[in-house]
Amino acid sequence: MEYNLKEIDTYAKSWIKEAGENIRASFPKTLNVTSKSNPNDLVTDIDKGTEQYFIEKIKGTYPDHRIMGEEGYGDEVTSLSGVVWIIDPIDGTMNFVHQQRNFAISIGIYIDGEGMIGLIYDVVHDELYHCVKGNGVYLNEKAIPELTDSKVSEAIIALNATWVAPNKRIDHEMLIPLVKDVRGTRSYGSAAMEMVYVATGRIDAYMTPRLAPWDIAAGIIMIKELGGEATDLRGGELDLLQQSSLFVSKPGLHREILKNYLKDGKW
Repeated sequence: MEYNLKEIDTYAKSWIKEAGENIRASFPKTLNVTSKSNPNDLVTDIDKGTEQYFIEKIKGTYPDHRIMGEEGYGDEVTSLSGVVWIIDPIDGTMNFVHQQRNFAISIGIYIDGEGMIGLIYDVVHDELYHCVKGNGVYLNEKAIPELTDSKVSEAIIALNATWVAPNKRIDHEMLIPLVKDVRGTRSYGSAAMEMVYVATGRIDAYMTPRLAPWDIAAGIIMIKELGGEATDLRGGELDLLQQSSLFVSKPGLHREILKNYLKDGKW
């Protein structure tokens, strides 16, 4: 079946921008509630309301498309056949509540299991990262250059500090040598933002032992489009129907870290 990718992309961009405007309009209320130390109800409403907005727009325009969303208002998706929109209405909710920055709307559009359109919208900075497979990746209207190799000793990686302390998900001893050998580490609290930082070269790699499909669906399309690598922590293919570990990076760096730091990992 043929699909009009340009049309789908145009609608998706329009909807993600409008959703961002609605979120920005909520900031005064969010700040007020945060100051009262009771943000949960409002934030839940904004997350849910944003996802419901996308469902209304998508289903009204493309009733045969299916939707996998974090808040659970979409379809029960058990396969990626046809067109599937994988949506995170606010990725980085804690940042949204406490900082009103460092969060994003993330949309990955897959056709018969293949990532075709990716959009990640940094709402606060009005920066839309977007791509259609085979046509490059853009930050607003500016093309993002392809990723080039880098070395561990020169790399900045995004890694949550909890993974280098004793925990139930990953052998922290495995990551300590990597943290010592890289130039620096960062943690931004939003998988979508950390993935676009890899895509733009602001950081060189991002890894985490557990994420949901809506956290990664858009970002991996962009990173692969730019020549980067996107796998699980074992170097295996990602499954967008279940939770997975994630390792995205520049191509040469990806091979080096897998070979020298992650090959014997237990997670």
